[in-house]
Amino acid sequence: MVRRHVAALRLALMRADAASAIVLFFGVSIVRFGPADWQPYWAGLGVDGRAFALMYGIGWVTVLWLFGLYRLRVRWSARTEVADVARAILVLAVATFVLLFWLKLPGVSRLFLLMLFPAQLVLTVTSRFVMRWAFATARARGMNSRFILIVGTDPAAEAFADRIEAHREMGLHVIGHLAENDIDGAAVSRGSGTAFHPRRPILGVLDEIENVLHTRIVDEVAICLPASQVALVEPITRLCADEGRIVRIPTNETGLTLSGARVEQFDGIRVMSLVYGPDRALALMAKRALDIVLAVLGLVALSPVFLVVSLVMVMAEGRPVVFRQIRVGLHGRPFSIVKFRTMTPDAEARYEDVAALSDTRGAAFKMKDDPRVTRVGRFLRKTSIDELPQLWNVLRGDMSIVGPRPAPPREVAEYDVWHRRRLSMKPGITGLWQVEARFDEEFDRRARLDLTYIDRWSIWLDLRIIARTIPALVANPGH
Repeated sequence: MVRRHVAALRLALMRADAASAIVLFFGVSIVRFGPADWQPYWAGLGVDGRAFALMYGIGWVTVLWLFGLYRLRVRWSARTEVADVARAILVLAVATFVLLFWLKLPGVSRLFLLMLFPAQLVLTVTSRFVMRWAFATARARGMNSRFILIVGTDPAAEAFADRIEAHREMGLHVIGHLAENDIDGAAVSRGSGTAFHPRRPILGVLDEIENVLHTRIVDEVAICLPASQVALVEPITRLCADEGRIVRIPTNETGLTLSGARVEQFDGIRVMSLVYGPDRALALMAKRALDIVLAVLGLVALSPVFLVVSLVMVMAEGRPVVFRQIRVGLHGRPFSIVKFRTMTPDAEARYEDVAALSDTRGAAFKMKDDPRVTRVGRFLRKTSIDELPQLWNVLRGDMSIVGPRPAPPREVAEYDVWHRRRLSMKPGITGLWQVEARFDEEFDRRARLDLTYIDRWSIWLDLRIIARTIPALVANPGH
């Protein structure tokens, strides 16, 4: 669980360390040799100062990595961090002198090196404190937070919840517990025989787990049951697999093993992780970076189109121009989707009049000749221009460019359990079923294509779907 949740912090620290080392190298060179003379100085030694700075930055990150300074500490403290960075500086200094000897560069200024290494210690420690504080503050305010449900109510379950929330930089928040049987009886503290009630809320009993998963935002489920309840682990993990929820199982006390589970160390204890869906943290961050770049470029490039469409709609049909509707996102997160309005302003109030006329079979509504659609709206739908404002949802982080299409709550409420795994990936503007089965009237087939996308996901698959989307629109216009 550590690898997934601290990947963003680890990557940020590595980038900050490399950038600070390179900038510091330039800065000390300028201070020591002068703004006009620092590059000629390095050139006179037969090396490119910029290349040497890059080598120094890579070397510094490598030394920090070897000292384990990108791993989550069981007990992180400022004193330990400073001591480890100081030891890393000593190793870097020795490695630098060896490299200078090997490259036959004895003429490098010793004063330069005496200025560089102490400054690197101060800069690295300061930047790391700032980065950790910024991440912890952002996570505490709910940015990029994930929510975990604890199954179990005994002291061991509460202790695991405490361990999770002690590491704020992971961004995991415990929403509460599920009791093994009776909420009022809670759990019995092993060894004392007295009733134990966890500090956090008890959201229900195990028989209600499906309802809890469907009515609350739950990204992960931690199973913290005593050894006597180990038989309950398999049905819980099977339900979570069907819905695409990550499962964490502390195993120090039970000694449980499960096939397909990844064992990790977290805060001094062994945790089995069962991950259903994409779990490549760096690749998912690359997906988010791609979303931001494409959303920004799209919003800028398409701004004239937005202006023209808005003017036409105001003149032809009046306001409002934009239609907002609550949709269900990642693991049940509600968000307001933004589209150009294609229906009459009272379309939502008239939904019950047409609900039984859907052309799609299953838990989705789609009607080819919907009487609520306006004349301008038909053109916007035919060209899919009405979907373009969703680039704003992508920029906000509610959606991705590629992913399963987001559904309104009334449709999600009709999902079978296996349909709900669609919610384990951030919803998208386009997706696999849009390019392979655009007019398929079976919701189950669309859902299976969405699950195929989730199971096969990669950045390259996203790029292929994006490349196929425009030809699919041109060849088969309309919804």
